[in-house]
Amino acid sequence: MTSYRRNYIQGGTFFFTVVTHHRRPILTTPLAREALRNAIQSVRLHLPFTLDAIVLLPDHFHSVWTLPPDDKDFSTRWRQIKSLFTRHWLQHEGSEASQSLSREIKGEHGIWQRKFFEHTCRDEGDLKRCVDYLHVNPLKRGLVRRVCDWPWSSFHRYVRLGEYTQDWGSADEWFGDE
Repeated sequence: MTSYRRNYIQGGTFFFTVVTHHRRPILTTPLAREALRNAIQSVRLHLPFTLDAIVLLPDHFHSVWTLPPDDKDFSTRWRQIKSLFTRHWLQHEGSEASQSLSREIKGEHGIWQRKFFEHTCRDEGDLKRCVDYLHVNPLKRGLVRRVCDWPWSSFHRYVRLGEYTQDWGSADEWFGDE
């Protein structure tokens, strides 16, 4: 079995990518948005973290978190978020993807990919690149022509805070006349 090396840094800021099982496009449904919001809020009550940025796409989402100064355990948080989401999803008539015998034996549901991607933000410049990447992702995926047109993104909060202008991130700006 592959052993993943995680970069656990107390009080660190991390960029994450979490993907649905078989890349099922469920995450922008009202039920999934509710389940994810509730799961994150619930976990933050007893394992706090700052949710610096987030974007929700149909089959995956990106987020940037900062952990408390004396804490480095993002893995437990993700395990609990995924578990709470799954419970809510299934209790409210959400379906799961077909799964392998291995998943069945382990009692795993066909909602999430087993792992998640994590990147440690090394400095302010790296954090800015991660947040920009996160916010432009719906544009990159061809879901919108302007970043401001994607509703499930912290981009709108960043605009209110003056970090971006409303017209930041158009397809012409990022990709030219392709």
